[in-house]
Amino acid sequence: MHRTLDVVTSLAASVARLGGGLRSGHRGERPDKLLELYEFEACPYCRKVREALSILDLEAIIYPCPRGGSRFRKVVEARGGKLLFPYLVDPNTDVAMYESNDIVAYLFRVYGDGEVPLHLRLGPLTNATAMMASALRPGFGAFARPSRAPEQPLELWSFEASPFCRIVREVLSSLEIPYRLHNVAKGSPSRQAFLARSGKMQVPFLHDPNTGADMFESADIADYLRRTYEIR
Repeated sequence: MHRTLDVVTSLAASVARLGGGLRSGHRGERPDKLLELYEFEACPYCRKVREALSILDLEAIIYPCPRGGSRFRKVVEARGGKLLFPYLVDPNTDVAMYESNDIVAYLFRVYGDGEVPLHLRLGPLTNATAMMASALRPGFGAFARPSRAPEQPLELWSFEASPFCRIVREVLSSLEIPYRLHNVAKGSPSRQAFLARSGKMQVPFLHDPNTGADMFESADIADYLRRTYEIR
């Protein structure tokens, strides 16, 4: 896709969700252990959970499960008994659960102030706008592409509403590359540590511990991921 069209459609997806995941808030207790989320970028129900993680400033290990994927989909089926996404595992409470609304409510109850933001609790309207956002990026991050599995998960500093971060997450999803998601939405207290780490407040920012690569710029990151991990 032409770069300008790529960015415009990704921005439109953020607008469709009224900027959900743009700002951090509602924060409560912090987990000791990383949450685990099995999902794929194009899934509208997964989008709702990622927005909740951004708002609550929660980190998670993301295990991408695109259609046709062989790396993590079977893990979800073995652990939960069915192929349904998103699937959240919380090692802090020994909770594992399906259903986006249940996961969102759980996250705000356990790691927030208990109040789910309005845009995430509008039922059919929330689902409709999440589906619209996916429709604006048809197929991006939805289907698996052959790839080499990294020895260690990558790290991505991101927030859900950023159109540039979305472009990178789509590639990570299609290549089934697991990564540690560091959420740094506007107002996030995690931004100070990120600024010290990266030298400037710009996302997406990728760190690949397998190669030592550090980089900004969504186009450069997407190109790097394809060159390094895609099997052609």
